Amino acid sequence: MENPAFAERRLVRFGASAEAASIVLDRGERESLWDVDGNRYLDLAAGFGAAILGHGPSAAHDAAREQIGSLTQGLGDLYASARKIELLEALAGLYPEPGARAMLTQSGADAVTAALKTCVLASGKPGVLAFDGAYHGLSYAPLAACGFAPGFREPFAGQLGAHVRFAPYPRASEDMTTVLEVVKAALGSGAIGAVLVEPVLGRGGVVVPPRGFLSALATLARDAGTLLVADEIWTGMGRSGSLLRSIAEGVTPDVICLGKGLGASFPISACVGRAEVMSAWARGGSVIHTSTHAGAPLGCAAALATLDEVRARDLPARAAALGDRLAGALRERLPAALAREVRHAGLLVGVELSSGAVAANVSRRLLERGYLTTLGGRGGEVIVLTPPLTIEEGLLLGFADVMAAVLPEAT
Repeated sequence: MENPAFAERRLVRFGASAEAASIVLDRGERESLWDVDGNRYLDLAAGFGAAILGHGPSAAHDAAREQIGSLTQGLGDLYASARKIELLEALAGLYPEPGARAMLTQSGADAVTAALKTCVLASGKPGVLAFDGAYHGLSYAPLAACGFAPGFREPFAGQLGAHVRFAPYPRASEDMTTVLEVVKAALGSGAIGAVLVEPVLGRGGVVVPPRGFLSALATLARDAGTLLVADEIWTGMGRSGSLLRSIAEGVTPDVICLGKGLGASFPISACVGRAEVMSAWARGGSVIHTSTHAGAPLGCAAALATLDEVRARDLPARAAALGDRLAGALRERLPAALAREVRHAGLLVGVELSSGAVAANVSRRLLERGYLTTLGGRGGEVIVLTPPLTIEEGLLLGFADVMAAVLPEAT
């Protein structure tokens, strides 16, 4: 049932109906957020999936607080901090081959940029194969490979390189043969140095591909002498039910991008990759990828604590089990005529509705009842749920009843 703590809406700022643009958030605790008018929300977005340990108190917050007392900013690649070295070693340990190396970056888009730079240095080939519906960030390198919405790229097309090709991204219910043929044809040109793929489309609508898709993609890339980059910014750190989705599927990408949950709401991201691929940077001179705050001790301390907490509490397994229960409850309670499909990978959950307009109306009505969600899919037709991995089970499963009540009203 709906928790009454989230049902009382004062909605002082906007009267009787909730509009996201009118909400000003003020504070957070665990899985809850409060706005400046005192309204409480169950946060089923968690900072677009970044706040995997909730809004504090958490191990990441404690580590950051302690780090503030000693050193918050370093000198990047000039003088390493102790926390940076510790985190680089911990990240390299996530990769299932010896000698792996890691780079620290500031955001998901920054990590993807670093990965694509790595691939062109290692392969000598500038081409990139990306996928329709994928979202990798909006700075220029990932923007060129952004298949989420053409409108994101078109205003800047004249400043983007014409080196990216796109292939369809298959759904679990679809035959992936045609998609793999498109991939094979693109790789046959000999110009593709990187295949950039999300193990599960996140912002693209929580699209889970057919079993074996990632493995087949890795084989095609390897046979063509092309590097495989797994964008695990959404799926990594336990969100999708495993620490790294690609590794859990038996695939070892050449480069893995991490972000969002890596810092448990603190801004930090990373690339982790195979030794011989990452060593392409070791050419001296001015061939570097860095920035003022990359690898800053504050973010590193938070990330180290997050890694420890995710393992100690086995949050990937919790996300897998709780995601199964939530998806099952939604499928059971939501009328098939109104909810086209419920898809999930761990606590990355999407409810596809008939249109973006319907989904926006549902999201607004959920907000009025005190439930904060986001929209995904190329038409905004998917209600996306990315709650903290630590969320109280009863609160989360109660959302299925609220969604079941709201959906008929909004369609």
